[in-house]
Amino acid sequence: MNLKIRLTILSFLEFFIWGAWLITVGAYWFQNKQWGGAEFGAIFSTMGISAIFMPAIFGIVADRWINAERLLGICHLIGGVILCFIPEVNDPDTFFWILLLYMLFYMPTISLANTVSYTALIRNNKDIIKDFPPIRVWGTIGFIVAMWIVSLLKIETSASQFYVAAVASILFGLYSFTLPKCPPQLKTGNKTSLVEALGLKAFSLFKTPKMALFFIFALLLGAALQLTNAYGDTFLHDFAKVPAYENTLAVKYPAIIMSISQISETLFILAIPFFLRRFGIKQVMLISMIAWVLRFGLFAYSNPAEGLWMIILSCIVYGMAFDFFNISGSLFVDTQVKPEIRASAQGIYMMMTNGFGAYLGSKISGIVIATYFTNADRSMNWPGIWIAFAGYALVVAVLFAVFFKHKHDPSAAINVQH
Repeated sequence: MNLKIRLTILSFLEFFIWGAWLITVGAYWFQNKQWGGAEFGAIFSTMGISAIFMPAIFGIVADRWINAERLLGICHLIGGVILCFIPEVNDPDTFFWILLLYMLFYMPTISLANTVSYTALIRNNKDIIKDFPPIRVWGTIGFIVAMWIVSLLKIETSASQFYVAAVASILFGLYSFTLPKCPPQLKTGNKTSLVEALGLKAFSLFKTPKMALFFIFALLLGAALQLTNAYGDTFLHDFAKVPAYENTLAVKYPAIIMSISQISETLFILAIPFFLRRFGIKQVMLISMIAWVLRFGLFAYSNPAEGLWMIILSCIVYGMAFDFFNISGSLFVDTQVKPEIRASAQGIYMMMTNGFGAYLGSKISGIVIATYFTNADRSMNWPGIWIAFAGYALVVAVLFAVFFKHKHDPSAAINVQH
């Protein structure tokens, strides 16, 4: 089978699994189980907690001991089994621990999937800046397909969404063992430092001021991504409590409306090679940050009726906000490191964005919302919430423009060091 087709299937399944429940778990939590909002913040923190250390650890393992594609398969097989237990949970505390266990195995697979794709493409003399985005776009399509399946089957508030994810995870786990071999690249000789022996060489990237700053801002943008994941679908579901909006399309099929965000991603992913080569990583990341301001700001003044256009426009802007930060950042990191620490470096990037960023974003936003934007009747002040998030993204954008120094050379693309 053609290499790009094989990697396309990899990307599709990787994000289909996540799309089956990530956006709709809030509806399941509040509408089905009717559990509290404080516990829900803890649920989304499982992604951050697991991504703080698991991607980096599994990246080290893939760089030193186990083929990346095999490790990817093992994680998804174990994850699929764990997902089957989630529908049986009837206690929020137990739900937290089971989901945390699952995320410990899922979060490393995102960086491992990138590692497998980058390794296979480079070994076949492909240009990852040009050839990876058209492959990665199928991950977003997989996410969209999963969301539509869950929405059209009307299982957005049902535990069945976890069974859909479980079946996909097990199938992907088996498929992973057929992928191109990606053996460990980090070889050790007699003169091996303790840092190299422990597989921590990629952490030396923090010694470079430019990379250290890049990772810090990746953390701050990771928090913004967590905000939209945690509250976007719940925001639309809340309109069902207003008689004037209960029969609108956005309230009946919120997951489909939110999937416009992922449809937008498919277009902006394909634009990444042009923007990276033309403007460089700093300008691309800055564009992403401004897009986050618009994403949240449009939500603040929208509604499912006459304000539906703002919801749709916000979802379209999301594609630029996510892709120009998440995927461009991953490509940038890969072009700044040597092959022997590729998996570890991708793990560190995941640690900063989906780890520290996601954890801090979910925890701090939960406290802020509970303290300042929750009304006496426990309803949420959504306009205030989104304006606060937009202000946060604007501050990050200004700081990034001032402090991150990177001179772009269009003729050299992104200073590739392979």
